[in-house]
Amino acid sequence: MLDELDRALIHALHIDGRASFAQLATVLAVSPQTVSRRYDRLREQAALRVVGLSDARLTGHEQWLLRLTTAPETALDLAHALVRRTDTSWVYLTGGGTEIVAVLETPLGTAHGHSLLLHELPPSVGLTAVSAHHLLHTYLGGRTPWRMSANALTPRQQLALRATRSGGEREGDRGRDQEEGWREGGIESPPPDQHRHRHRHRHVQLSPADHALMAALRRDGRAAVGELAAGTGWSPATVSRRLDHLRACGAIFFDIELDPALLGGSVKVLLWMAVAPAHLDEVATTLAGHDELAFVAHTTGPTNLVAHALCRNTAALYRYLTDGLGSVKAIRTLETAPVLKTLKAVGTLPSPGAPSRRE
Repeated sequence: MLDELDRALIHALHIDGRASFAQLATVLAVSPQTVSRRYDRLREQAALRVVGLSDARLTGHEQWLLRLTTAPETALDLAHALVRRTDTSWVYLTGGGTEIVAVLETPLGTAHGHSLLLHELPPSVGLTAVSAHHLLHTYLGGRTPWRMSANALTPRQQLALRATRSGGEREGDRGRDQEEGWREGGIESPPPDQHRHRHRHRHVQLSPADHALMAALRRDGRAAVGELAAGTGWSPATVSRRLDHLRACGAIFFDIELDPALLGGSVKVLLWMAVAPAHLDEVATTLAGHDELAFVAHTTGPTNLVAHALCRNTAALYRYLTDGLGSVKAIRTLETAPVLKTLKAVGTLPSPGAPSRRE
């Protein structure tokens, strides 16, 4: 079971997944050694992992939600084939064990990127049905964590952690250092940091070294700068400056992988809903405020709203379906698909024995 300090540490890592143990200790009012021990224990017992993720909108990508049906004897083969791909995340075995649900990320402009994936799968998986849903807008998830995993810190603690992340440098020094880093990496200088909100939705031009950096962070969001430098060909100083810029402009953010059962999410269900377009934004915004939901998104297809529910037990799920969703009259149809097994979450599977600490 998680105690108050465990929950506070998890919440803090949601805010800044790369904060040092010393920074976390200051905010949590404990010693760095205590934070280190708790972090190690959460990794071993709760499958905690910090992962760096790119913002698909800003890095020139789009996301698809795939529902693939196959025979029971080949379902796991299909699921593991998807798990091994670097462009997939959230690979679930759902329903009666014959359906696989996965998120696929493809470059913008790739015609029928999800169809190309299907041609690359082993023919032995024996697909019997396929549906692809383009993720058009995410209301909850990604940058916004499940409320039950980020509700432990006081507003003052949250503010202190964010200040720790952004403080400690003079603005002129940061700008000069970033320009030097971009030049060293052979990258065209992007807009100044103080104008990042104006350019929030512009695509960020990424170099091959940027892609290598993001791939390393997807494996381990807390990898030391020296480890990241080894994979990019940049110096540690350049990696640090480039990472600061990618975070500042929103191209990369950090998320937490954690066993949701420890936070009251033992029962996992995907919800596929149909809502009239006139009410879609209102309904999705309402659902994004429900404690039971960790993900809410608008998609294409006959069901235009998808959500991921996490409940303590089946009785709690029943109450949520009847009372929570039942009170939202604009939901015309609802399909529930229990998640039997999560084979892959948001991060790339780490190499065996890979280090994952950042002091």
